[in-house]
Amino acid sequence: MTDKLPPNLLVLFAPRPPVRYLPPSDHAPEDRKTHDITGIAPYVEALKNYEDNYQPTESWLQRKDRLKAEKRERIHKLLTEDVKEYKPKEDPNARGDGFKTLFVGRLSYDTEVKDLEREFGRFGPIERIRIVTDVTADENAPPKKKNRGYAFIVYEREKDMKGKTPQSFPSCYFPPANYR
Repeated sequence: MTDKLPPNLLVLFAPRPPVRYLPPSDHAPEDRKTHDITGIAPYVEALKNYEDNYQPTESWLQRKDRLKAEKRERIHKLLTEDVKEYKPKEDPNARGDGFKTLFVGRLSYDTEVKDLEREFGRFGPIERIRIVTDVTADENAPPKKKNRGYAFIVYEREKDMKGKTPQSFPSCYFPPANYR
């Protein structure tokens, strides 16, 4: 069939030239020298010594079971022993009546007490505002790193605190103190 093609197309179907011969880069199989294959009998004593000192490693399944057991034990301890030690009335930072306290979450890290006082003071007199800070933060860390992003506002009267829902605050963004 290809003999009926014109010469310019026959060139496309021409076979490639043969691959150039290169001498083998490896030794011939009959000239090869390899190490002798021996048995494992000399190593049996070493295996016995290894068995005496062997400390098994923990498999992923054993680790998973161990972590589950530790978590179960930690939760059991939390529900039995730690409940007895929990004394919220002795917390030095918790002041004021819980029914007069408003929790404000998702605060900007730049928010200050005066910003909260300006926004929430219109609903009634405020007894105390506490923005929770990280006590483990470095002393010379920037203020943004210290603020935890939530606050507690204690009103003087319980009725002032009632109805302070997100619908009361169409814009909950508090600009930073140096914002103009």
